[in-house]
Order: sequence, then structure tokens, then C-alpha cells
Amino acid sequence: MRLVRFTAKGDGRQGKAAWGLLLEQFVYSLTRAPYVSPRLDRRFAPEIAGPPLLLDEVKLLAPCQPRKIICVGRNYAEHAAEFGNEAPAEPAIFLKSPTTIIGPDESVIRPSLSERVDHEAELAVVIGKRCRYLNAQDAHNVILGYTNANDVTARDLQHRDVQWTRGKNFDTFCPVGPWIDTAYDPTNKAIRCLVNGKVKQESNTALMIHTVGVILSYVSHFMTLEPGDLVLTGTPAGVSPLQPGDVMTVEIEGLGVLNNAVIAGV
Repeated sequence: MRLVRFTAKGDGRQGKAAWGLLLEQFVYSLTRAPYVSPRLDRRFAPEIAGPPLLLDEVKLLAPCQPRKIICVGRNYAEHAAEFGNEAPAEPAIFLKSPTTIIGPDESVIRPSLSERVDHEAELAVVIGKRCRYLNAQDAHNVILGYTNANDVTARDLQHRDVQWTRGKNFDTFCPVGPWIDTAYDPTNKAIRCLVNGKVKQESNTALMIHTVGVILSYVSHFMTLEPGDLVLTGTPAGVSPLQPGDVMTVEIEGLGVLNNAVIAGV
């Protein structure tokens, strides 16, 4: 299934966000969010709320509403090396705020506080079921699905500060979308980022140092993962600085295209 969040254009419903099921060029509204209750031990089964809308009749939003965003740094050896770092033996975890989330075709605001803001194309995991002390081989049981993400980073502030919070957490610094694929196999998938149509990052998820299962297990041993939480799995080499007017395109094989323009901020 391809799950989306959307608002309908026109007819008085604009601005009322809903969950939907994307089938070809049609979006079917769902009766509830696609998460499993902590009391239940089963997969999500969609319930259609009414007749479909054409894809052209809706605005796609970020397909998740995470309470927390967990990120992995330096999970591709070549990306670690491009800044003179060694690949970590364990997943290097940091957090992004939910206020960084934006959806497809929304603008990333380049803050005037930073002299260098970079794109970072990443495979993202959406958690579907509450979990703790997860075994890596059981990770598939708690995953709702996968989507594209862009871990936008104020690189100069990241390097200047003792920790990464400021450089990673400006509002709009986490574009996500366009949908969640619930049947996606994330192994051996092409991942790339283009800026103004020119390829900047190009790699494969097979080159991740820590797999999705290892990451989720590692995190769940010190933090409860909850339905809707978003986990970013790291970016490959090739990150580059952005300027107002640039358009970033994140593409992961089978997960669609995530476009976001860059605008100047205060």
C-alpha cells in the first residue's frame, strides 16, 4: 500500500488533513491513522471512508506526524570520509524536532544564521507499532513503511557547536514524502539527490553501515519507539551547499520523488 496525508483542493475541505490510500491516480480517504494500537498485535487494515479523489484534486502533505524524529549520522562510509570522519562502530544517533517536518513541494527556509546549508538524501522508516527492546530480526513487525527524507543541515553550525542540535533543527529542515510504502523492501535500492536537475548524491542502500533492523534495535534499547515516529537512516556522500532558488530532488528507487525549493529566511 501507498499511504498519504493530504488536503482536498476546493469544495470547502482545503486545510482539513486526512489520511489516504493512493492507488494509481486516485486517493481514497481512510477512517483513521494507519497505526496499530498498543493493545493489538496485527497489521494495519485500511478502512475506506468514501469515494476517491483524483490525485490532481489533492495536495500531498508530509506522510507522517512524528512525535520524534530519530536520525543516524555517518551511516555511509564515503559520507563520513568526505568530512574527515571515521565510520562509527555503533549508530551515531541524534534527534530532529517535529517542527522541521514539511511535505512535498513545500519550501525549505535557508536561515541567515548559517553560511552553509546542505541537502542530505535519506531513506526514512515510519514506525507503525509501539516497541521496546526490539531484536534486529523482528524489526519488520513494527515498521509501517518507508519514505523519502531530506536531512537538511546547517553545516557550519553543526561543525561549530559541541553537539548537532542547532544545525539540524531549523524549521523546515526535514522534508518527507510523497508517500509511505508499506510493502517496500529497502535493501539494495538506488538513492540520489539532485539540485536543479544535476545529480549531487548517488549511492545505494546496500552501502549503509548499519541496517534498518540494527538501527531500530539499537534505538529501542534506550528509547521507546511509538507509532508515527520517523527514523532517518543516514545520507551517502556528495552533500553540497544550497542557495535560495535551488530545487532539491530526493529519489529513492520505488519510493517516488520528493521535490523542495530553497528560499531565503531571516
